[in-house]
Amino acid sequence: MLRSNQKVELLRKVPLFERCSKRELSEIAQIADQVDLREGKVLIREGSRGREFFVLLDGAVDVTKGDRRINQLGPGDFFGEIALIAPSAERTATVTASTDVEALVVTAQNFRGLLQRSPEIKLKVLEAVAERLSPAGV
Repeated sequence: MLRSNQKVELLRKVPLFERCSKRELSEIAQIADQVDLREGKVLIREGSRGREFFVLLDGAVDVTKGDRRINQLGPGDFFGEIALIAPSAERTATVTASTDVEALVVTAQNFRGLLQRSPEIKLKVLEAVAERLSPAGV
């Protein structure tokens, strides 16, 4: 099991959380569960509604659109963050464990609860989203 400070360091690399302080990252780490998933497990299905965000700790996943593999992700990579801010949005790809996987998982429900309790985190996450969506220099 990861210690809290190890979770914080992993979450610090996620662009959605880049404006958060160490204390705020620690709050997010508290709602991140460490899970083990078997090879072949579908973590995200294209077209389904998003309910969770993943940070890979160990193992690998394949990202596919339709029948075509478009990427492979490994330790330190993350996916599904849009589900945290737009849980009604459809997933744009399928993510399947290509090996046994260990990951941190944050559910949209727990994240929304955290944002209600912590307006500072909510503001920083919204600023990060706005920055990513705006054209450079605007």
